[in-house]
Amino acid sequence: MSKQHHRMPAGWDAVACWYQGWMGERGGDFHQKLAIPAVLDLLDLQRGEQVLDLGAGHGVLAPYITRAGAGYTGIDVSPKLIRSARRLHGQHGRFLHGDARRLHQVRELAPERFDGIVFLLSIQDMNPLADVLNSAAWVLRPQGRLVILMTHPCFQVPRQSGWGYDEGRRLQYRRVDRYLTPLSVPMKPYPGQQSGVTISFHRPLSAYINELARRSLLVDCLREITTFKEGKTKAEQAANSEIPVFMGLRARKL
Repeated sequence: MSKQHHRMPAGWDAVACWYQGWMGERGGDFHQKLAIPAVLDLLDLQRGEQVLDLGAGHGVLAPYITRAGAGYTGIDVSPKLIRSARRLHGQHGRFLHGDARRLHQVRELAPERFDGIVFLLSIQDMNPLADVLNSAAWVLRPQGRLVILMTHPCFQVPRQSGWGYDEGRRLQYRRVDRYLTPLSVPMKPYPGQQSGVTISFHRPLSAYINELARRSLLVDCLREITTFKEGKTKAEQAANSEIPVFMGLRARKL
């Protein structure tokens, strides 16, 4: 990753057009039906509070935050996604170009400025985790809430997990080949953009809990979220209802 005196990385600039087209202005089905409702529930917003969305992308969370009567600020390292966010959702808050690992370099921000911080399907695209959480703790007020919504790290390991079927037991199961070892996984190139390769960072659940605790961010709620999709078979339906795709957690700053 870039050092402090180097030029800020461009994040998802190379895939920004593809990502926005794939997600749509309001986010995809998983955002609308699972991820965003879970984030709002965990945040438990009060009117007048201020929320910082780290890895905001093109701003799909912004309308939901302002609809709850709270103020919204979104930050992303991709200039293209920030421009899209301002165009699509600028009326719902402000969008700033910045690196989640170095929020102290964003001149519009200040220490202990926000009541809530959100990582909506973004923290697994950020590294190192310690720098990101240091930065988040810097802008979070005492008793503020930090909410992480991510693909479940115990079951969704990039290129190291998948579905299997046991013929004898007529059972669909989740296969996990590796879990404890942190991984940096290049994802597939996206259509028409061979340079558009993103990196996903897998970490075990303990890495998140322990790094949060080191910054006096103590977890007080954890949700494991299954898919809304119905299975085509009894085995698939049972697996869908038992094996979560997302995990949401809330930590409070002491």
